[in-house]
Amino acid sequence: MEHDVDGDSYSAIPDRGWFLGGHMIGGLSSLLMGKRVLALVDGEHYPEVVRETLRTLPCRVVGSLLVGGTEKLREKPDFGVPLLTGSITDAVSACGAELVLDLSDEPVVGGPERMAYAVRTMACGVAYMGADFCFEPPRLAPFALPSIGIAGTGKRIGKTAVSGHTARLLAERWNVVVVAMGRGGPADPEVVTASPGLADLLALSRSGRHAASDHIEDAVLAKVATVGARRCGGGFAAAPFDSNVEAAAEMAAKLSPDLVLFEGSGTVLPPVDVDRRILVVGGSQEPDRVLGYLGAYRVLVSDLVVLTLADPQLDVRDMRRAIRQIRDVPLIVAALRPRPVSDVSERRVAFFTTAAPHVLPGMVDHLQTRYGARVVHATGALTNRNRLQAELEEVDADVYLVELKAAAIDVVAEHAERRGIPVVFCDTEVSQLPGEPCFDQAVLTLADEARSAGRSRASATNVR
Repeated sequence: MEHDVDGDSYSAIPDRGWFLGGHMIGGLSSLLMGKRVLALVDGEHYPEVVRETLRTLPCRVVGSLLVGGTEKLREKPDFGVPLLTGSITDAVSACGAELVLDLSDEPVVGGPERMAYAVRTMACGVAYMGADFCFEPPRLAPFALPSIGIAGTGKRIGKTAVSGHTARLLAERWNVVVVAMGRGGPADPEVVTASPGLADLLALSRSGRHAASDHIEDAVLAKVATVGARRCGGGFAAAPFDSNVEAAAEMAAKLSPDLVLFEGSGTVLPPVDVDRRILVVGGSQEPDRVLGYLGAYRVLVSDLVVLTLADPQLDVRDMRRAIRQIRDVPLIVAALRPRPVSDVSERRVAFFTTAAPHVLPGMVDHLQTRYGARVVHATGALTNRNRLQAELEEVDADVYLVELKAAAIDVVAEHAERRGIPVVFCDTEVSQLPGEPCFDQAVLTLADEARSAGRSRASATNVR
């Protein structure tokens, strides 16, 4: 026989959870052991039923929050613990809870409401648990130096473009290192301190490596030191199943940077406890797909949201409204536009990108009007090697303008070398739309805040 923190007894049953006061409450109940717990309760349960359940838990229940329902309530309910008011965020803060236990049920609280409680609880750094479920906030590795995380809500939405733009901007003032993780990143974290040339990338590709990984793209286009990492899998709350980012962070710290940018992958956040976060949301994405289930967690933990548009005419009012309903976070709508890294004026250009077909005309127009290119071929086939190889056989151009993504090196650059055609890499400009806050100023403000947080951490460490 064991005892909880209040002296009540319970028995452990191997592989079947905890048998509490004679009642099974599920195989997850061992997670309650010794925790400070906030209980979510409703008025569809008689208070004495709730009181009895709370009394038998192997934890310290430090408060309750009534989330609705009145059928079983005759007067102010007595749940045997302090009854708190306000939002779930307020209640967690007020009682110092380490875990939120949901004892409510339909018709007061159903699936959608539970998802909303879960994301707000996890955004407080606290687990959210019920009869047969438990959601824990992502585990974040501590990092001593000033840092900013940059993550996205999907693939091909401009996250690397925002990261590269941010790195270039901040590198004008400070020594910046980028840690970028990807699904094709290196098995062991890899430091790149010099910007690779095309010959270097071809050699890397021929060795069997992915020569267009995000950390390589950042090194080539932003011209800052980078550390490449990998991750596998992604969860509801943007955590990777596995990654070597923590080891990559240690390598980045050894480069003695003033500021480190941690770049996410797909919908996955960098698993590091950064000082500030930027979230990149694709303007063409559906709000429900981005923010549904636990997707809102990304917004709740971010300090700036950048809503990116490949087509500046796209209507993003629904997405903006959906984000505002979750949190009134600073938000900037920005256009993504192609930028050749060297002169392509008056040259017959074949343009290779990962962009969707419907945005290609606008990109071509920008290349022709802004940079004087004569675009004779434009394709979004970088992600489709078979189609790309077929198109290359028909292309007649003076130069290949290519984004450093997907099959840029192993297909396009290899083909260009065989035919003696020069390759120019294409970067992406990030510029706020008219009437939007200045993106560069917002980034500089976050960087100042991150550096201030880093100095405070260092001072506290020195005092101890």
